[in-house]
Amino acid sequence: MKEFEIRQKKDTRSGFGDALHDLGKKNPKVVALCADLTGSLKMNAFQNDFPERFFQTGIAEANMIGMAAGLALSGWIPFTGTFANFSTGRVYDQIRQSVAYSRTNVKICASHAGITLGEDGATHQIMEDIAMMRALPNMVVINPCDYSQTYRATQAIADYDGPVYLRFGRPVVPDFSPIDEPFVIGKGILLSEGTDATIVATGHLVWEAIEAARELEKAGLSVEIINIHTIKPLDEEILTRSISKTGCAVTAEEHVVAGGLGEAVAGLLATKIPSPLEIVAMPDHFGESGTPDELMIKFGLKAANIVEATKKAISRKNAHN
Repeated sequence: MKEFEIRQKKDTRSGFGDALHDLGKKNPKVVALCADLTGSLKMNAFQNDFPERFFQTGIAEANMIGMAAGLALSGWIPFTGTFANFSTGRVYDQIRQSVAYSRTNVKICASHAGITLGEDGATHQIMEDIAMMRALPNMVVINPCDYSQTYRATQAIADYDGPVYLRFGRPVVPDFSPIDEPFVIGKGILLSEGTDATIVATGHLVWEAIEAARELEKAGLSVEIINIHTIKPLDEEILTRSISKTGCAVTAEEHVVAGGLGEAVAGLLATKIPSPLEIVAMPDHFGESGTPDELMIKFGLKAANIVEATKKAISRKNAHN
């Protein structure tokens, strides 16, 4: 199996903040809006260097989305920033009407997504945001895996004309994706080739998938790993090519089962290449307070769970054959 070098451990939200600041330097049309969480979203540098293009809306997220839509209609490229829970659940109506339906060029940038928000508890740990955004026509949904990929994704969406939901997180995670790797919206990345199963992962679960593949290799199993950073539009080509070869798949995501990556891949398999599929995701359950690692273990989102799911998928494939 291919080896992956960890350059550093860093939070993905810093990838967003650093990229936003660099965008501010090179693109005078980029503006930023934040709902009273500038430090948490790492938007301080942009605010300090481009105060005339930064709008602090306070805890008025619905107004922030409306303002962003208006700025987009005036030719600006607005990036909104707040926690994922407030970026989607609190403002769904405004996103639906003023951003998705109107197809305004708004970049909805959401930090502290998923269970790894940790001790803040269930009220802030939104696990259904991908499903909500994925269901909206015209909305692109992106969930990068590490600091470097979040940086490149932030840069890439500035060049895309249309609504984007960019999801990232709070915890420090391994930064391993190639610094010079192009970020192409809608194109998955084959991280490692294999023959026995395909592991399709997104966000923080990509590194867990890599660790799972190492354990599976020790057991004599060869798996393909695909990093699906763009959940919508889904890269059907890379998925069908891989799963046609391996014959079964596992998806892994830090999101509730309903409406996430797993169900997107299940829909593809049902219509294109019926194959055994196991889904590693949050069960039908709200989160709770705890450290990120404690919660990932409790709700079955670790490498060990991916290993178990992969063995099950391979067993189902072999039983069918």
